[in-house]
This record gives sequence, structure tokens and C-alpha cells, in this order.
Amino acid sequence: MENFYKDKVIIVTGASSGIGLASAQKFASLGAKVVLAARSLDKLEKIASDLNQKFAAHNSQLIAHCIKTDVTKEEDCKNLIDQTVRHFGKIDVLVNNAGISMRAVFKDLDLTVMKSLMDTNFWGTVYCTKYALPYLLESKGSVVGVISTAGYVGLPARTGYSASKFAVRGFLETLRIEHLYDGLHVMIFAPGFTTSNIRNVALTADGSPQGETPRNEERMMSAERVARIMARGIMKKKTHMVLTPLGKATLIANRRLPRMADRMEYKMMANEPDSPLKKQ
Repeated sequence: MENFYKDKVIIVTGASSGIGLASAQKFASLGAKVVLAARSLDKLEKIASDLNQKFAAHNSQLIAHCIKTDVTKEEDCKNLIDQTVRHFGKIDVLVNNAGISMRAVFKDLDLTVMKSLMDTNFWGTVYCTKYALPYLLESKGSVVGVISTAGYVGLPARTGYSASKFAVRGFLETLRIEHLYDGLHVMIFAPGFTTSNIRNVALTADGSPQGETPRNEERMMSAERVARIMARGIMKKKTHMVLTPLGKATLIANRRLPRMADRMEYKMMANEPDSPLKKQ
């Protein structure tokens, strides 16, 4: 993979932790130049410094650059793209990874939570992709959207999360078809439950973070493994990737036995500690 990634310029949003951080580290290890985007500049500067110390020897210039970005703000996303091109001269890959989750049933949900989910997960992807698109068409590059099995099937108590990920999938499916013949690669990437802090900061019904994860993080796929699979998928020009056996089984069940799949999904989410769903 090193020959493929050498000197490619890759933007990763949500790069301060989890899949975003692991992806940036993986791309840098393969010889790419990475642009780290997130809201926490302090974290990004530490990550960029570590990557430059570890991998810059392979290049004539520093390979990691960080740009403070709130993807809910269109002007921040435009600035991210403009600064990347100013610094590195091109864009080869955009990884739309920034995202937030939630945990509440819709009847109890403050609608500002739903809007926050859409602003970050959907509009953040739209804004970054819009401004990066001319450069990606020039390089015949890749747009990656990190979604979830919740972008294929509705997950109870994740109403806003599912809605936002469905929206991202619909947007990227359409973008891929619009650019079917001009070299743009679009990959919809659904890693399933992955070890990260997304569940700790998931929003509850009133918009406050839930704090404790309701799931056993030790049994999940690691962010580092997810990053390796993503890098391979981009290189092979995959259009869809659903990673975990549970995720794949959920999609198959939803197509073939939708009523049974609904009951299985309800039961799985109701069995979480302190679930807002009633056990049946």
C-alpha cells in the first residue's frame, strides 16, 4: 500500500480521537501527507507533532498539518479545504469521519439534539465534500463517508443518529452516480461498533452527554483495525464496506426477514444498561 499512498494528501475530519486519529496515523505510516481537522486544536497539534517526529524523515517536508475545524460551520469547512490546498497544493482523499451520536427515544427527544446530529454528521459531510470536490475531480481522488449500520437500518433510541447516517449514505450514493465517468471514487464505510469515545459523549434526550458507555468496549473492533481496512478499501476503490459480522448479518436480516430484524434490533438496544427502551 505504500506505493499507492506515498505523497498523497489526505484530509481526515474528527481526527483528534477514535477512527479519525487511527486513520491519520495509518495514512502517515504509509507515506501520505495528512491534514488533521477537529475542534480541539491542542489535541491536533500534539498528534501532528507526534506524526511529524515519527514519519517526516520519509519526506522532504513535514507530513502532518492540523487545522481547527468545526464541521457544523460552512466557513470552517471551506477554510479547511483552502488551507489544505495552500499548504500541500492538492487533495487526493477526503475522509468525512467527524460525527456525534445520541441515545434517547424520539418522543422524549429535544429537537435541538436532532439538529445537532444533522449539522455534524450530515451537513459536515456535505460542506467538506462541496469545497473539496473540484480538487478531488482534478486528482481523480476519493471521498469517504464514515457511517454505520445505523445508516442502513433504523436503530431504536438512535433516531437522530440513524437519520443523519441514512442522509449521508443517500448523499454519497448520488454523488458517486453523478461522477460515475469522471474518475471520482466514493466509498461508504460502515465500521459497526468500534472502540472509541463516541458513546461516552453521545447526547441524551436533553442534549447532555451520557458519560458512561453502555456497551462493552473491549469486545469491539479496534480503531486501528478499522483504519487498516479503510486504507485497503480506498486503494481498491471499494464503493461500500460493512465491516463486522453483526453489521453484515443485520443488513441481510433486514432485507430478507424485516419483521424479525426489527424485533432483534429492539431487543439488542433494550438490553443495554439504562436503555431508554422498555424490555419486552
